[in-house]
Amino acid sequence: MNQYIKDTIETIYNRYDSQPEFVQAVEEFLLSIEPVVDKHPEYKKNDLLMRLISPERLFKFRVVWTDDEGNAHTNMGYRCQFNGAIGPYKGGLRFQKNVNESIIKFLAFEQTFKNALTGMPIGGGKGGSDFDPAGKSESEIMRFCQSFMTALYRYIGPDIDVPAGDMGVSQREIGYLFGQYRRLKGNFENGVLTGKGLSYGGSLIRPEATGYGAVYYLNEVLKHENDTLEGKRIGVSGYGNVAWGIMKKAAELNAKVIYMSGPDGYIRDPDGISTEEKLNYILEMRRIDPMHCKPYAEKFNCEFVPNKKFWGVSDVDIYMPAAVQNDVGFEAAKLIGDSGVKYYIEVANMPTTNDALSYLRSCEHIIVAPSKAVNAGGVGVSALEMSQNSERLSWTAEEVDEQLHRMMKTIHDNSVKAAEEFGLGYDLVSGANIAGFEKVAEAMLEQGLF
Repeated sequence: MNQYIKDTIETIYNRYDSQPEFVQAVEEFLLSIEPVVDKHPEYKKNDLLMRLISPERLFKFRVVWTDDEGNAHTNMGYRCQFNGAIGPYKGGLRFQKNVNESIIKFLAFEQTFKNALTGMPIGGGKGGSDFDPAGKSESEIMRFCQSFMTALYRYIGPDIDVPAGDMGVSQREIGYLFGQYRRLKGNFENGVLTGKGLSYGGSLIRPEATGYGAVYYLNEVLKHENDTLEGKRIGVSGYGNVAWGIMKKAAELNAKVIYMSGPDGYIRDPDGISTEEKLNYILEMRRIDPMHCKPYAEKFNCEFVPNKKFWGVSDVDIYMPAAVQNDVGFEAAKLIGDSGVKYYIEVANMPTTNDALSYLRSCEHIIVAPSKAVNAGGVGVSALEMSQNSERLSWTAEEVDEQLHRMMKTIHDNSVKAAEEFGLGYDLVSGANIAGFEKVAEAMLEQGLF
């Protein structure tokens, strides 16, 4: 191992031993860019790696709000502006009870290189709170969002930091956040948030964008293997916007998702989750109760397996983990490897633990695609929304979809080119990391010590 990388990994373990998600993401990333570091001794002279893994700034703040009975509650809020070398910080806000500093930093770190891959001039950031919208009334969610934005607004702006939605932050929450921002600032800076409603500057197909982009990326992988998407059976974890977008686009391209999962278990629908009725029902099911997917099986008379995950089933051609980080551990990875599946396409942020990812990459029959490349379509369309806002434009759904398709093809091709340049073959994980790293590193070096 390169000594500079070894020393940097040792430092992050010592410095951030209480932040496992962040350490895991950084270690996996540093190991994959070793061929680049070997060629550039100037990185060590400029302390580039430690600068790269240290956020430029991190805000932590309390968020106090009242429930419908008038009781006060206090949550923690975060915004990590990780790296702004190539543009204003860009990344989502996540409202989920497990949110902490480690998770926010890992997400912001990953976002930096994902954003670089899009080719858009956006840096990396992420934020959120340990507030859980599930079970809260509309009024309670509105009051929380208003309090959260009151603490955050002075640190963001169209040319500073542009948050978006993430888990627990849908168009509804973005609307409340934007309304409070507008109240506090006294002007209409519609470029300060993305994921907005269409009535006030949002972009078409944004809810589906990450899922659509994942399928477009998958399609490029299949083309590389002289394969096609038509007729393919897909297993997707989750049934949120990302999984829903995968289902829609897969059906449009004559493939079908036959597995989906939720906190309560998984669904197997051999006919495919592909009709308009089924896709619309998922939206309704999610709105009423986001914690259970069993109602889908009851309505459409298909199999439901409680309290289990479907990793290891043999009747799929493609696995697409699209739910949460660390969803696939080592034992699940062995089941996936034994299933004989050829394509493992990460969609959620870091859905695979480091040991599981290493195992899957060691399986000669499996092609692994990394989440930072596969799910970049979401932030890519957010950046397109920023462009529309700044230029007072309104593109059609077809225009946005076409640009998204082109963007995902470019991300795949650039990842392949980067891997091949360093003699790594068709290594999409290393290729994506190298391509994103080289762009950010070049910008950092050209801007001096900062």
